[in-house]
Amino acid sequence: MAIPSIDPYELPTGDEIPAARVDWTLDASRCALLIHDMQKYFIDAYQRDAEPLATVVPNIVRLREACLAAGIPVVYTMQPGDQHPSRRGILADFWGVGLSTGRDTEVIDELTPGPDDIQVTKWRYSAFQRTDFRQLLAHNGRDQLIVTGVYAHMGCMLSAADAFMSDVAPFMALDATADFSRDEHLMALQYVAKRVGRVETTDALIESITASACRRDRETEELTASLR
Repeated sequence: MAIPSIDPYELPTGDEIPAARVDWTLDASRCALLIHDMQKYFIDAYQRDAEPLATVVPNIVRLREACLAAGIPVVYTMQPGDQHPSRRGILADFWGVGLSTGRDTEVIDELTPGPDDIQVTKWRYSAFQRTDFRQLLAHNGRDQLIVTGVYAHMGCMLSAADAFMSDVAPFMALDATADFSRDEHLMALQYVAKRVGRVETTDALIESITASACRRDRETEELTASLR
């Protein structure tokens, strides 16, 4: 019951996503970036040089770089290898024993976590279940979450829903998430847009990050100058 091979597919487009129901604005001083399950075990199911990964991986790299430059926390979720049956539970009924310790658990080379990145051990589809992710966001003063990674209709969508139910505003990256198929990917994006958050392109997210970081830095400089 390993992850099945995933055929290439073209990413959904913005005109297929329902109009935003909320007018949230991404703020560099309030958001964190989630890089969800970008481990070799999950990514090996794709053809790396074909869509969607040909676009998705570089876009996650771009988002991570923009967040690091803006001082935004970057959080990786990673499933552990060789999970004991008592921990894996009924996931095994759907997906078998899961990852082996070693290469399976490694993040793909393009997204190797840095020394300042936060790593969360993940046990269920959602990044919030059986983890301290909520506490990490609160500790860092974050109430917005950019969601990237795999798989869109499973862990990404459910993490976005759990964020919403924790009063953390999720922003799901249309072209920095990937899935088993285009239909499942589109379903996840439409659900998030209609029920729990916003769906944005990588370009739009980076534009918001850059603009809000510049505004924050300018306000800090003005405050510092006024205190001299």
